[in-house]
Amino acid sequence: MSLETLADHAFAPVALALEDGRIPGAALGIATADGQRALRWGGVATTLPKPEPLARDTWFDLASLTKVIVTVTEILRLVEEGVLDLDDPLAKHLPDAAPLHGAIPLRRLIDHSSGLPAQERIYLWPGPADQRRTAVIRKHWPVKTEPVYSDINYMLLGFVVERWRGVAFGQLPVGTGLSFAPVPAQSAATEVCAVRNRLLRGEVHDENAWSLGGAAGHAGLFGTVRGVLDFALELLRGRLLSPAAMVELSAPQSTPGRALGWERRHPGWKGGSLCSPRTIGHLGFTGTGLWIDLDRGIAWTLLTNRVHPSREVETGIQDLRLSVGNRIAARWRDWA
Repeated sequence: MSLETLADHAFAPVALALEDGRIPGAALGIATADGQRALRWGGVATTLPKPEPLARDTWFDLASLTKVIVTVTEILRLVEEGVLDLDDPLAKHLPDAAPLHGAIPLRRLIDHSSGLPAQERIYLWPGPADQRRTAVIRKHWPVKTEPVYSDINYMLLGFVVERWRGVAFGQLPVGTGLSFAPVPAQSAATEVCAVRNRLLRGEVHDENAWSLGGAAGHAGLFGTVRGVLDFALELLRGRLLSPAAMVELSAPQSTPGRALGWERRHPGWKGGSLCSPRTIGHLGFTGTGLWIDLDRGIAWTLLTNRVHPSREVETGIQDLRLSVGNRIAARWRDWA
C-alpha cells in the first residue's frame, strides 16, 4: 500500500461528511519521519456570500493548536536556553501576578493541573488590549484543587514567552505555512461572530484572543495543512527540540492523559485507540487537530472549519477524528 492509498482510505469518511454537508471544508495531511507526505482536501472555504472551493493551501484558524505548536515549543526552548525552569513559579517571570496563582509552577500551567478557571469572558472587560492583558496577569484568579483544561493557563504562559522574546505573541516567528495574519481571501471562514457582528475570515475566531490583540498563548495561529505537517515533521526529526526536551515533552504528567501541553493516548481520545502508546495530539475548537505517533514516526492533521457559519451545528467532528485516526493506524502496518 502506498502512502497515497493510505490517505485515500483515511479521507473517505471526511469526503462523506463533506458530501453530506455536515462540514463545509476539510484538509487531511499525513507525513512520515522520512519526509513523505500525502494531502487530501475538499469542500468549501466559505458559504457566504457564495460558496468558494477550498484549496490545498487554504489557511485554517488552528485555535488551540496554538498552545502546542507555539506556546509549549517556545517554553521548552527557553528551558533549553537556561532562561527558565519548568518548576519556576509563574511570579518569577511575571512579577505582577497575584500571589495565589503567581506561586503556581510553570509545569502545572502547561499540563493543566493548575486549577485555574477554564474560561473567562475577557472580551467583555473594559479597555484596550494592553489593559486587558495586564488585568489577566494581576487578577486574583480562583484556584481549584482538581485539574481543569484552561485557556487562562496558556494566556499566562504566552505572556511569559513575550517577556523573554521581547515581542508580542502575534509577532513571534513561526514556520512556513504558519501565520498570525493570513490573507483573508485565502482563508477558511469560521463563524458569523455575534460579538464582532461580521463573518470571520483570516481573523482569529476566539473572542478572548481577539480582545488581547489578535493572538495570545491559547489561540491566534493559522496554518495550511502543509504548514502543520511541516511543524510535525520538524518535531519528529528532532529539529525543534533536543532529545532530552522531546522526552520531557511526551512524558506523562500529573494530569491523567496529559503530556506537557499535549494529550497522550488514553481511552476515548480522538486520535483513535490503535496508535502506539507514545502518541501525542491536540484539538482546536474550530475543527482542527494534530496527532504525532512518536514510536511509528508518523503524523497526521485534520483541519476543518466546522464552526462555519455557526458553532451551534452538530457536525460529528469527534467521530470523524476518531475514524480518521483509526483508519490510519489500522493500515499503517500494511503501508510501512
